[in-house]
Amino acid sequence: MTESETIAYDVVVLGAGPVGENVADRTRAAGLSTALVESERVGGECSYWACMPSKALLRPVVARAEARRVPGLGQAVRGPLDAAAVLARRDEYASHWHDDGQVAWVESIGADLYRGHGRLAGERSVTVTAADGTVTTLTARHAVAVCTGTRARLPELPGLDDVGPWTSREATSAQEVPGRLLVVGGGVVAAEMATVFQALGSRVTVLVRGTGLLPRMEPFAGELVAEALTEAGVDIRTGTSVTSVGRENGTVVAVTDAGDRLEADEILFATGRAPRTDDIGLETVGLEPGSWLTVDDTLRVDGTDWLYACGDVNHRALLTHQGKYQARIAGDVIGARAAGRALPPSDPWGPHTATADHHAVPQVVFTDPEAASVGLSLAEAERAGHRVRAVDVDLTSVAGAQLYGDGYRGRARMVVDLDEGILRGVTFVGPGVGELLHSATVAVAGRVPVDRLWHAVPSFPTISEVWLRLLEAYRG
Repeated sequence: MTESETIAYDVVVLGAGPVGENVADRTRAAGLSTALVESERVGGECSYWACMPSKALLRPVVARAEARRVPGLGQAVRGPLDAAAVLARRDEYASHWHDDGQVAWVESIGADLYRGHGRLAGERSVTVTAADGTVTTLTARHAVAVCTGTRARLPELPGLDDVGPWTSREATSAQEVPGRLLVVGGGVVAAEMATVFQALGSRVTVLVRGTGLLPRMEPFAGELVAEALTEAGVDIRTGTSVTSVGRENGTVVAVTDAGDRLEADEILFATGRAPRTDDIGLETVGLEPGSWLTVDDTLRVDGTDWLYACGDVNHRALLTHQGKYQARIAGDVIGARAAGRALPPSDPWGPHTATADHHAVPQVVFTDPEAASVGLSLAEAERAGHRVRAVDVDLTSVAGAQLYGDGYRGRARMVVDLDEGILRGVTFVGPGVGELLHSATVAVAGRVPVDRLWHAVPSFPTISEVWLRLLEAYRG
């Protein structure tokens, strides 16, 4: 191990994924010298093993499904997908797992990139150990931001170490389509990857410990997605846990709590995420290694005046776009505090407060049908003590949905706060509804009165006319 000089910056960012990049972008815009530290690829999980490759895999699957619903076009797309072409396009959108373009962007904003394993080494200090063993110490005059994200969490199961299980990384970067795939889990990764691999030719079985898919959304979302997957040929088994796994002559064997013995070529565990904080030196500043980092709404870690945590590591909303939102706010906060400007008090929707994390988190699940939601579900709103009413509409009542494709199935719900006259949450399920979601996000985040939404006239004939149907149902 070779020690090098100590270098001082205004801000040091641990993790150069999209969240860390956004912190750096805002601190550089504030005129602060900034160092970015990355142990893998600049661009992070989202660029190479999550958002971009998964959506590249899903797009041809969904496009074919939608084309098949259109008379005059359906017969032209009856054949199988070209799996090799789908995987090749995925490779392009993952930049063939090279980060040259992202590195060029870092250089373009004037931030300095350090490759290696970064660890806190006490207050406002970070050591970076490069591949050749050289250690560089970076000090921060104003702030250190932890943006190290999460990794897939694997269960403790007998035989797991010998199986070579897939996580989301292996699934999104797979170079071959397995003949048989077991998917363990019922969340977004499980639903999306089941959609992909079934369409590419795998025989897919999904094992869900709970009662259904997508448990964090309105119940009907998971029900409609599960119904479509089942019709496509996926075997979904709810209330099922895996008790042991192994490989026999190359074949994965999983045993369930019901005593069933299931065989597959690969097994994907989509069973949650764990913070990448186990080896970043948290113990040197009095925090617990491997823990989620608790922050206030300015993204500053509780109990400190210099340490920030943005994105998955703070466990507020494990979504790339939400982490980038936090990063933009944290970067502006760091810039303001470095300049000695007091942050305005009691301004929950101001530029220095991550209020949307609590009230207006949007998410799209890119299955067929898509599921999209923002804000609180009915159950969440009721648990929070709001007096609310759910308004449901079948999307087939909208001319735009009928034109979108024969046999269109979908549903929409808005959760109305009866005391404040605003929307607490909105959920859409159906083909193409992901592009509707930002209108709902604006309504929820903007606390737009329901009475004012009556004057936001949707174009005919678009699927967005569902807003009119929802408001008509609400008014009676």
